[in-house]
Amino acid sequence: MKVLVAPDKFKGSLSASEVADRLAEGLAMAGVDSYRMPLADGGDGSVDAAVAAGFVPHPVTVAGAAGTPSYGRIAVSPGTAVVEVANTCGLTTLPSGRPLPLDASSLGMGQAISQAMRFRPRRLVLALGGSAGTDGGMGLLAALGYTFADASGRRLRGCGRSLGRVHTVDSSRAVKLTGVEIVVAGDVTNPLLGPHGAAAVYGPQKGATDEEVRFLEAGLNNLVQAFARSGYPEATTAAAAAGAGSAGGIGFAALLLGAEIVSGADYFLDLLGFDRHLPGCDLVVTGEGSIDEQTPNGKLPTVVARRSYPVPIVAVAGRSTLPPNRWGAAGFTRIHTLGDYTDRDTADDPDLTRQLLTRIGRQIGYAAAYDPDVVVDNEQSRLGG
Repeated sequence: MKVLVAPDKFKGSLSASEVADRLAEGLAMAGVDSYRMPLADGGDGSVDAAVAAGFVPHPVTVAGAAGTPSYGRIAVSPGTAVVEVANTCGLTTLPSGRPLPLDASSLGMGQAISQAMRFRPRRLVLALGGSAGTDGGMGLLAALGYTFADASGRRLRGCGRSLGRVHTVDSSRAVKLTGVEIVVAGDVTNPLLGPHGAAAVYGPQKGATDEEVRFLEAGLNNLVQAFARSGYPEATTAAAAAGAGSAGGIGFAALLLGAEIVSGADYFLDLLGFDRHLPGCDLVVTGEGSIDEQTPNGKLPTVVARRSYPVPIVAVAGRSTLPPNRWGAAGFTRIHTLGDYTDRDTADDPDLTRQLLTRIGRQIGYAAAYDPDVVVDNEQSRLGG
């Protein structure tokens, strides 16, 4: 029997690699061999997934969201470099985890891109999940040589607090990315501005008050105008594009650099070579931290299910609110959740999560090896039961 284990991360608990390792360990206990393929959809963990697929990791030291040193890494293969916000200047780089909705900067992402360019990639993949600020990509562009100045000509720091003061943008000394294909892989479709924009939708998630959201919205609008009067007539169109509001407006900056925004899940499955491992598979095990009513709308597990058809798909999740009568429509033969095995909260308990994933993997293995059509009663496998 050939089983492909291809999960996303369990956000806040385990990386995709750890999830895959534990499921594979459980499958092995049942005598089932598997191939592990940790996945990502363009969010945090994208570099790790690329490394697991054979990309070479390279450490980078950049400015974290608050400006303090952050030690991240990029992933490089011949012709391609993957850079992510999360491990350079994302939420996890905030000192003590304290949100800085006006002062967090995307500078570190730009610095990581600059370091990735040393490898002369023909393609630059930007993973924008897990951002900490709303600066319209000012910090990223500043790291690439763009200069932002106020009406008196004073240079401005790239952060949300500076947005409303930008008067001119000078790109005469910017790094040339001619000939480099830039791809933003993600599923955020929000524009930069308006009620569905970066500030209104994501600002509160990054700690912004209502007043700060209004301040950031006005600032982002001013940034677009500053670009337009500085020789970027396409700025208005870029701001209205789907995905421009991703990562606090880094999507907007990427579009100005000539990026294409694509579906993160499908793109990463192609980038990591998912389809190469499907021939001969008897079962695919996928999953992520939470499966819900939105999962069938292009989330990674259902994209995996679609790409794997007609191979049976078993999903594993920390929690699931998707009713069993919708499993088939989403492409899943079965969904196992950690909550099926314990009454304890696993969200902040990685050790318990690992233990349960191994148990689930073993249960999937026994069912697959001895009677693939069996629907196992999870209630009999609850911890302590």
